[in-house]
Amino acid sequence: MYSEKLMEHFRNPKNMGKIENADAVGKVGNPVCGDEVYIYIKVNDNRIEDIKFETCGCAAAIGTSSITTELAKGKTLDEALELTNKEVVDALDGLPPIKLHCSELAVDALKAAVKEYLDKRKS
Repeated sequence: MYSEKLMEHFRNPKNMGKIENADAVGKVGNPVCGDEVYIYIKVNDNRIEDIKFETCGCAAAIGTSSITTELAKGKTLDEALELTNKEVVDALDGLPPIKLHCSELAVDALKAAVKEYLDKRKS
């Protein structure tokens, strides 16, 4: 059902936790399945210097959050905004169709964090 890559990110998630004094936090949830994803970012010179996540959800939700942080770390804010859920799914060697929404949650949380950061900078 799940790829070995997804199971590795579920069993040994990368960048799990909270960043104290994060520059921005993206939070999204799915009321249907109950999954909730928080992504915390620290930005330096327009790049994501540090990124962590907290996810309450299934193996797919945790795995997609983990790989999303790996894909986003070190990217510019513009590059992070261009990340797609297809890239997340591909990086995990696929997801069952019923779990594709998990990749969308992780990417949406990342984009919400970046947008919050950019909005704060405008103020």
